[in-house]
Amino acid sequence: MKKSHIIGMIVIAMAIGIIMSTAGDASTYVSFGEAIERAKDGDDTKVHVVGRLKKDAQGHIVGMQYDPTRDPNYFTFTLVDTNRVEQRVVYFQPKPQDFERSEQVVITGNMQNQVFVADKILLKCPSKYVEKEVTASL
Repeated sequence: MKKSHIIGMIVIAMAIGIIMSTAGDASTYVSFGEAIERAKDGDDTKVHVVGRLKKDAQGHIVGMQYDPTRDPNYFTFTLVDTNRVEQRVVYFQPKPQDFERSEQVVITGNMQNQVFVADKILLKCPSKYVEKEVTASL
């Protein structure tokens, strides 16, 4: 074999190794029910859960607690997943900016002691590019 063929095979093997290692870190999208089942089975892998904030009839967020003067790295709230299961979420970081305005929330983490401990919070906020009705006057 030529030296270039050997180097090519080594590069391909390294690329496959890198792809396999990053694929192992990828988490899956689940509901809170499945996250609870995984925790009961001893599976502590990170998962994504998609949901909406729990709100009252007036549109105010229910169950959100954040006091930056007491502990700026403790934020907790209630999230309702796509199956309408409510779950308490704890985030050991400051509250994300514009959290109250978000339409949808994606959290990454796992269940621990009957609460979901989030490592990351991704917010889907209302778009400022929403198409508005245009009226033309003649």
